[in-house]
Amino acid sequence: MAEKNQDRLKAQIISSSAEQTKALAGIIGARLQNGDILALSGELGSGKTCFTGGLALGLGIGEKYRITSPTFTLINEYPAKIKLYHFDIYRIKDYTDFEDLGYEEYFNGDGVVVIEWAEKIAEILPDDSFMITFEYLDENKRKIVMEGPAHRLKELMKDTKMEVV
Repeated sequence: MAEKNQDRLKAQIISSSAEQTKALAGIIGARLQNGDILALSGELGSGKTCFTGGLALGLGIGEKYRITSPTFTLINEYPAKIKLYHFDIYRIKDYTDFEDLGYEEYFNGDGVVVIEWAEKIAEILPDDSFMITFEYLDENKRKIVMEGPAHRLKELMKDTKMEVV
C-alpha cells in the first residue's frame, strides 16, 4: 500500500463500462457530505461527466436532471439532500481565472463540489479534497484512481470494490 502520507490513502478500480462507472459513483455519492470537494482529472471521454452523473444519483438528484458538462457556463447547480455544484473548467487557463468565479463561496459553503479538469487549479484545492483521475484503457474500460483523507476515503470506498494501492 503506497500512501502520500499517513493521513491520505489512494484506491483504484477498473471500470468495464459507463454503467459500472455510474454505479460506482452512485455508491460514493450516497456517502458524500457537505463540504466534500471532488477534483476530477482525465482526458476527454475518460468518464468524468459519467462519474458526476452517478454522484448526482447517489446524492438523490432525480433523473429529470440531465447531468452534462457545464463547459460554456462553467458551473451547474443541482438541488438534492446536499446541493451539487458541478464545475467544468476546461476553458479556463489556470487558477487565476478560477479565482474570478468566487470559488471560495463554493469551497466553504454547503454542498458538494465536483470539478472537471481540476489539474488546472491544483494550487488552490484544499488539502482535504478527493483527487480522482480517469485513465482511458480502451473503448469501454477506464482505470479510476481516487485519493483523499484516509478516514473519509475508507468510508466512501465501502461496497465499491475499490482496492487500496
